[in-house]
Amino acid sequence: MHVRDLMGEAVAGMLARPMRSALTTLGTVLGITTLVVTLGVAATAGNQIIGRFDALVATAITVEVPESEHTPLVEWDAIDRLTPLRGVESAAAVAESRDSSNLSVRSNDIVDPTRVTRQSLTVLAATTGLPEAARGRMVQGRFYDTGHIRRGDRVAVIGDQAARALGVTRLDRSPAIFIGKHAYTVIGILGDLRRERDLSTAVIVPPTAGRQFGLRDVTRVLVNTSLGAAGLIAGQAPAALSPGNGDMLQVVAPPGPTRARDQAQDDVNALFLILGLVSLVVGAVGIANVTLVTVMERVPEIGLRRALGAARRHIAAQFLLESTLIGLTGGVIGASLGVVTVVAVSAAKQWTPLLDVRLAIAAPIAGAVVGLLAGLYPALRAAGMEPVDALR
Repeated sequence: MHVRDLMGEAVAGMLARPMRSALTTLGTVLGITTLVVTLGVAATAGNQIIGRFDALVATAITVEVPESEHTPLVEWDAIDRLTPLRGVESAAAVAESRDSSNLSVRSNDIVDPTRVTRQSLTVLAATTGLPEAARGRMVQGRFYDTGHIRRGDRVAVIGDQAARALGVTRLDRSPAIFIGKHAYTVIGILGDLRRERDLSTAVIVPPTAGRQFGLRDVTRVLVNTSLGAAGLIAGQAPAALSPGNGDMLQVVAPPGPTRARDQAQDDVNALFLILGLVSLVVGAVGIANVTLVTVMERVPEIGLRRALGAARRHIAAQFLLESTLIGLTGGVIGASLGVVTVVAVSAAKQWTPLLDVRLAIAAPIAGAVVGLLAGLYPALRAAGMEPVDALR
């Protein structure tokens, strides 16, 4: 049987039942479209995720300061040597200890059996740049300044969740909280934290006031850099904070943007690839089912062809070619719809569309392979029919 004749028979078999062929092709169209859309949207969304990662995470550095038996490794005024470095946008020194992580804090000195006024909160000391370093804002009031620190004023700033727990909702009357036996005036509430979110349940006091709770030495330094300067500042920060002892400080810097981008992109692509393959398998099952039904309906035709001299391979090739053409047609239509959908979604979200050209080219081939595999069993079943049984 000539290849041209085989192709003509396959096309005639498809066009003999156009509605059925269209519905069968629809399964492959949906599968290929889903595959192209999911991978294209995954690549585009992954690029947006990395952009946000760069803006929020890739610029955050933390310098851990170990305890020292003698003089502290980092003085409170060491921040003044760090902030002038090119690339540093904000920085703050923080002091914490185990003894101050679970202190009793109450909003008034009156015992009220009808409400809980005593909370166990973390008390820490910090320099004046903490709101910017923690990427937060003052929800109410203001943060203490250098004047409060020099005078040793008993003032405090509390996190927004700590304020709700203590029942502090207004600052116009200068409310006080009691940490142990000492009263502190609340001058601000810190919230909307995008970094160091545990500060929302903490009480923050000036370094001079923190000495009463054993918060004498700096335990960590929070640094925010401009985009792309994290690696440079991570190398310079220890020497700026503790000249001569910089090797004793531990710097926690973000991973390289390229590595993080690749990891995030791979994770997103793997997730959406699975969803696309599931849709493609559903389309393959539809092709196999319809092709098998077609074989059963054309048993007399198969018997007649065998009786006239057609070999088993000719019958198998005819049905395999029909299913492959159905899959190829669905792949071409699906790839086209997928590309258009990715561009439309990107335009609606004002994103930059990212789509691998190889995917658009490989999608029709994938559809043809799916059609070939889906028609394998029905073709073998048709080829296995005996002419006498088929004609009977």
